[in-house]
Amino acid sequence: MTRGDEHDDGRGTAADTDPGAEGNKGNKGNERGGQGDGETRGTVLIALVANLVIALAKVAGGLIASSPALLSEAAHSVADSLNEVFLLASLSRSRRRADARHPFGYGKERFFWSMLAAVGIFVTGGCFSFYQGLHTLLNPEAEETGGYLIVYVVLAVSLLAEGASLVRATVQVRGQAKQAGRGVVAQLRRGDDPTVRTVFAEDAAAVLGVLLALAGAGLHQWTGQPAWEAGAALSIAVLLMYVAYRLGRDAKDRLVGQAVDPVLQQRALEVLTERPEIDTVTRLLTMQLGPDSALLAARMDLVDGLDSSGVERLCVELRQRIRSVCPDFDQVFLDITAADEDERRRATERRRRLRETVERQTADGG
Repeated sequence: MTRGDEHDDGRGTAADTDPGAEGNKGNKGNERGGQGDGETRGTVLIALVANLVIALAKVAGGLIASSPALLSEAAHSVADSLNEVFLLASLSRSRRRADARHPFGYGKERFFWSMLAAVGIFVTGGCFSFYQGLHTLLNPEAEETGGYLIVYVVLAVSLLAEGASLVRATVQVRGQAKQAGRGVVAQLRRGDDPTVRTVFAEDAAAVLGVLLALAGAGLHQWTGQPAWEAGAALSIAVLLMYVAYRLGRDAKDRLVGQAVDPVLQQRALEVLTERPEIDTVTRLLTMQLGPDSALLAARMDLVDGLDSSGVERLCVELRQRIRSVCPDFDQVFLDITAADEDERRRATERRRRLRETVERQTADGG
């Protein structure tokens, strides 16, 4: 076999592919990812500029008007601005080529920086908003808002800017969903690119936060009760903490080593089982390595009668076919082994569960 492959009368391990093919695949993956990164970088830059301008306006307006809701929104925008810087860093760092220390590449940098963005949303935005709301609730006499016109103007401008950024992020999510053949909601749940998902979540939370701040300021002015603005600040804190939790949980799953989408697993399994030389695929293990990079390791039992050269030829053809049908699998490892009846039974059960999962996803729109 090629580079480091071992076999023993057809019962051994077939791993990886030849260096030239791997290099070509990596170049194609970088080219494909680079094109998508250009659009993503534009989306992040638009969000960054919008959040920087809005943050300055909210800080100035909140201090002048002594509005706790507006100051909470200012903390929200500051957090979002820092997060956009994190996300821009992830775009360049995740595209570095694999090396001896990181043989599977740097794709998981995206998930690491997305985790930092989630922490930033929680600490800078959520915790400050919670403090601001609680302080206002406990000291209502010290938090008399003045200059409501300033508050309304700043929030209205913020709503327009955040809305424009959200539209841009939504357009990109729709494009990715169409390319993946799934709905927008399914793309947000299962999409491979955490950067766009993070920007979309930040912008959606920002729009909701501005609406909450407007409602709190309006009710405060109407009733004369600062508790309304305190409630708006606390609501913004809860919103930001929830968004941070969801983004952080997703990033954690990817960093730990999450399997690829079940639909992609099913396609790879079909490629393997369609070959008559394969008797049983006992295990199919996958892991997401980056937005457009994944690992596949399959353990297979072959039919009797194949010699060593036949096994080599089969493995080469299978790797080429997998990468043709599922180009995200740029790391493919095939393990040839004998399977007993218990392993066959478990393999059949795993295939059934995978098929049911794919059917549920299809029924849910992707």
